[in-house]
Amino acid sequence: MESNRNSVKDVEKHITRVLFCGPHLPASNEYTAQYLQNHSHIKVDVLPFEDVRKDIANYHVCIVKSMRLDSDIISRASQMQLIMQYGVGLEGVDIDAATKHGIKVARIPSGATGNSVSCAEMAIYLMLGLLRKHNELQISIQQKMLGVPTTETLWGKTIFILGFGNIGVDLAKRLQPFGVKVIATKRSWASYAPHASKLSRNDVDDLVDVKGSHEDMYDFARKADIVVCCLRQNSKTAGIINNKFISSMKKGALLVNIARGGLVDYEAVINHLESGHLGGLGTDVAWTEPFDPDDQIFKFKNVIMTPHIAGVTEHSYRSMAKIVGDVVLQLHAGHPLTGIELVN
Repeated sequence: MESNRNSVKDVEKHITRVLFCGPHLPASNEYTAQYLQNHSHIKVDVLPFEDVRKDIANYHVCIVKSMRLDSDIISRASQMQLIMQYGVGLEGVDIDAATKHGIKVARIPSGATGNSVSCAEMAIYLMLGLLRKHNELQISIQQKMLGVPTTETLWGKTIFILGFGNIGVDLAKRLQPFGVKVIATKRSWASYAPHASKLSRNDVDDLVDVKGSHEDMYDFARKADIVVCCLRQNSKTAGIINNKFISSMKKGALLVNIARGGLVDYEAVINHLESGHLGGLGTDVAWTEPFDPDDQIFKFKNVIMTPHIAGVTEHSYRSMAKIVGDVVLQLHAGHPLTGIELVN
């Protein structure tokens, strides 16, 4: 009997356990489990948020999704080797605490999976939905009205892309046929030097009519008909779409957010929708997630919200599942980790 118990323990020592946190974005764990289903030495589990704290010590890899991993939770992760996001955003992870405990933290670059393309398409969907007054159209159908309301087109508009990373690039590419003017800000445009990126300076010049730095964002906001937020959320960008920023926008301009809800000051948005200064909000992310269906913001006809679905497509999620699965296999075998961006 004792030898059997020892055999079981020996087998368990050679199992790499992967934890997905929480019930949201279920395709992430489902597709990853499918990708790894023929590898008996890898176990993929999903735990409710409330169980992560007490059970995280049993796992070697953690996929956080929308969970916040604070220093206390991380200190309990005694076997943890890698914390990953199923995507780009790592604002919920205490990276300093992970580093202190010798745990690597990584994101999946959006350009490698089709995630940035998907998010760019969602931005256009939200822009068109606001310009074409989607919510009011549904009311017209219910009232058996034809030809109302009068809507707008993208043609001739000035689009401000706030944060010209992978999503911003893919958005600018897809906006070209619409006959718009694209202005964009980026912390450093030098990264698009030909030797450093697949996108050359000439490519950027073709995609962006006016380039600016972070310091230009208020000036650019004054010129734009639509602002699209594509920033990563961190300590410097949290709440960046605040009262000052929205006040600097044109009266009636639209705001679209396909990045993170924490980039936007909720009260500032509500106040400017109330006053009519903000012409509309299209967002795939929110200040609290999952969204509250009774939130006061839904009283505005010029608000369109989608349930954090911008990057959730069959292609992007299968691609990310493969990257997560391959990294877990590399970790199990003791090989160098590829396909991800380590941040510590």
